[in-house]
Amino acid sequence: MQSVTMDSAVAPRGSEYAVLMRRVRQAGLLNRRLRFYAWRTALVAAALLGGWTVFVLLGDSWWQLAVAVFLGMVFPQFAFLGHDAGHRQIFATRRANHLYGAIAGNLAIGVSIGWWTSNHNRHHAHPNTEGEDPDIMGVLAHSSERARADRSFRRLIFRYQAWLFFPLLLLEGFSLHGASVRALLSWPLRHRAAEAALLLAHAVLYLGLVFLVLSPVKALVFIVVQQGVFGLYMGCTFAPNHKGMEILSAGDATDFLRRQVLTSRNVKGGPVTDAALGGLNYQIEHHLFPSMPRPNLRLARPLVQQFCAEQGVPYRETGLLDSYSDALRYLDTVSRAARGQ
Repeated sequence: MQSVTMDSAVAPRGSEYAVLMRRVRQAGLLNRRLRFYAWRTALVAAALLGGWTVFVLLGDSWWQLAVAVFLGMVFPQFAFLGHDAGHRQIFATRRANHLYGAIAGNLAIGVSIGWWTSNHNRHHAHPNTEGEDPDIMGVLAHSSERARADRSFRRLIFRYQAWLFFPLLLLEGFSLHGASVRALLSWPLRHRAAEAALLLAHAVLYLGLVFLVLSPVKALVFIVVQQGVFGLYMGCTFAPNHKGMEILSAGDATDFLRRQVLTSRNVKGGPVTDAALGGLNYQIEHHLFPSMPRPNLRLARPLVQQFCAEQGVPYRETGLLDSYSDALRYLDTVSRAARGQ
């Protein structure tokens, strides 16, 4: 599957989105922020190397579960950097961004940047759109129609998906690795051989080190905990962004501005929230301007808020806990269709 680039949105000249784009460009918010990414990369790399150093020094001990939790929280930070590279937020050229993303994704955490970029850009092109957004075509139902119509094993999950949501996130890390391998085996990715080599290098280094230092039982428990925390963290980052927001039917003709804003939700917070969620708490701004560097998203927020108010477009922003509450209530509402209520 060929990757689709979402560096910039295409809109008719004179459209509402074009007006907003001009304001953003004039404010310099699409300019590169290499210094931010340099220190962010150094910080995250230091955390990863520090975690594995402590792992080696601790040896065959159950205290390694604390290291597993720590590394499970570091992996998503690499995923955020790979995500930004996939959107060409970091460097000016496709090659530089892909190389960075392959190191941050394939090598550091075992997730294919080629698969991620292709899959994720489909989501950006059709957010919350039935049959077109891969993020709402998985094990959870986001519409009552799908919940009622599905006759596969997923229907049982649909019936109780609000209760199963967080437990299922514990499997997300394994799902990301599996999807990466399947894509490298069957998708016509542009740099398949190089990505496969880096993914294999990650697997050999990760599994080799874990089983070299720990006994088999401790090693398996370490992997389950570390990958479980990784998946839970990733899922908790993505959950507030679109769940519970408007669902569009296939072929919906809503214009680009409204399609991105109406299907997205921002999460309020300060620098800690920004760092913890990798800037994805500014989901509306990110969807409107995918190539905008992460630190500029918070600066674009007031411009986008003002513009949406001028155009009468609802702009949804809530606290983190409220976003989870909204998402779970929505999933429960949909699940009632599967239960025949």
